[in-house]
Amino acid sequence: MFGGEGAMSFVFIGLMFVIMYFFMIRPQMQRQKKEKAFQDSMKVGERVVTTSGIHGKITEVTDDVVTVETNAGKIRFEKTAISQELSAARYGKAE
Repeated sequence: MFGGEGAMSFVFIGLMFVIMYFFMIRPQMQRQKKEKAFQDSMKVGERVVTTSGIHGKITEVTDDVVTVETNAGKIRFEKTAISQELSAARYGKAE
């Protein structure tokens, strides 16, 4: 009924989806979970960088908004605009 070629094509297509999941979709989901956990755990005094590249220190945290102090002054950002914490190991002792 089914030829060997048809079954092999089906297996190959299935294998391609599995490979795509493990190399593209799963790592992206893990990054999103890690970023969400970081955004939920932000606290005053941490040095951060925004998605637009602005570096500063958190001075206030509310439910959805973070106030970041930069050399130019204080700027308010949505929590989702904070990309990552500036690591003390990479940039020296935090002030």
